[in-house]
Amino acid sequence: MNKTALIIITLGLAFALGFIFLGGSDTQSSVQNVEIKNGVQYVTIDAKGGYSPRKTTAKAGVPTKLIVNTKDTYDCSAALVIKSLNYQKILPQNGETEIDLGVKKAGETLQGLCSMGMYNFKIKFE
Repeated sequence: MNKTALIIITLGLAFALGFIFLGGSDTQSSVQNVEIKNGVQYVTIDAKGGYSPRKTTAKAGVPTKLIVNTKDTYDCSAALVIKSLNYQKILPQNGETEIDLGVKKAGETLQGLCSMGMYNFKIKFE
């Protein structure tokens, strides 16, 4: 096998693995992770090997709480940072963490990151 073919195969494999492990694109199947109970909107995100779902659309103008679920989470997704809220916390390895997001305006987007910046999620308010 010549060098060019080896380089092409290596790059193709690296791209395929990146696509698989990093989620490929931002399009996801429909996930029901937003619900309104007693006038409060709850957005649920799972943290383990990243955040799921990575993109959420929520209703603007409603008091909102973020629920972050962890289950045997030992990676950097347990170190949650939400810069716009000045929030930084190591989440428990197992459990549910509730974060008050307040009332967001239409067009606002909230982004959460792991402390290393490897994993993220976004909540868009409409």
